[in-house]
Amino acid sequence: MTIADEQITEERSEMLARLGLDGQNKASMGRVLATGSIAEATERADGTMEATIRIKEDEVCWDPAILVLPHGGDLELTVINDDKNTHACLLPSNGDQKFLWLVNHSKGRATLRLDGPGYYWYSSPGGNDEGRGLTAAIVVQGEVPPEARLDRPKQPRS
Repeated sequence: MTIADEQITEERSEMLARLGLDGQNKASMGRVLATGSIAEATERADGTMEATIRIKEDEVCWDPAILVLPHGGDLELTVINDDKNTHACLLPSNGDQKFLWLVNHSKGRATLRLDGPGYYWYSSPGGNDEGRGLTAAIVVQGEVPPEARLDRPKQPRS
């Protein structure tokens, strides 16, 4: 089943629940992203993940707005600008951010390293794109490695 098929056949609330994005202290910090589409990255045999995000014509939003990675690691991301306007993509990556300039009807690729669980926000910082809604998140699932955990009592999970 492809991501598109899954999005059509599975209700948004059911998919958010299955991925652990519907409540506090699950795969997310809480219910932060309330609008937009959601999709999962595809994992290759070598553990590298891949996904495509796009800006649809005249919509000024990322599709998907939430990209879910099953674990930390390398992500090969294709970014497509189907819009008539020029945009940019400022992406998170361990050690340094990645920047793609996307003229109208163009495509770019970036390899990201996101090795810890959590939310990683990205946007189009040009013009007033962020103010008009061109922000989104990559959610990395998984647990923090033992050596990175704080020395504190076990926290409740719901």
